[in-house]
Amino acid sequence: MIHGLNHFTVITEDLPRTLDFYVNVLGLEQGPRPDLGFAGAWLYAGAAPILHVYADRRIPPGVAGVIDHMAFSAKGLKQVKARFDERGLKYDLRQQKGSGTWQLFCHDPSGAKVELDFDPAETL
Repeated sequence: MIHGLNHFTVITEDLPRTLDFYVNVLGLEQGPRPDLGFAGAWLYAGAAPILHVYADRRIPPGVAGVIDHMAFSAKGLKQVKARFDERGLKYDLRQQKGSGTWQLFCHDPSGAKVELDFDPAETL
């Protein structure tokens, strides 16, 4: 049965801006993508293509459905926060009660909600 999460897919009407956000702000890397017959990108964390981007369709109006957000395990809290601050990007940073995990919540350029989870030992 299921043994892991393969990838998320987001839709964008502005591929360069979306790639800038996920690559230059969040640190994913653009990598190989098969010819799927439409514009888009695959973004990698290490060797895994964990985020697929569709750039050939309009963003559906209204609510994004039952999926609330995507969450990534991350490192470099201080550096990531600095990148957000330098670009004037809005975010909500909090430390989870109990576990101490740092959680940075934000939205990508198309409005998808993203959570970055950092080890409690990281400092600002």
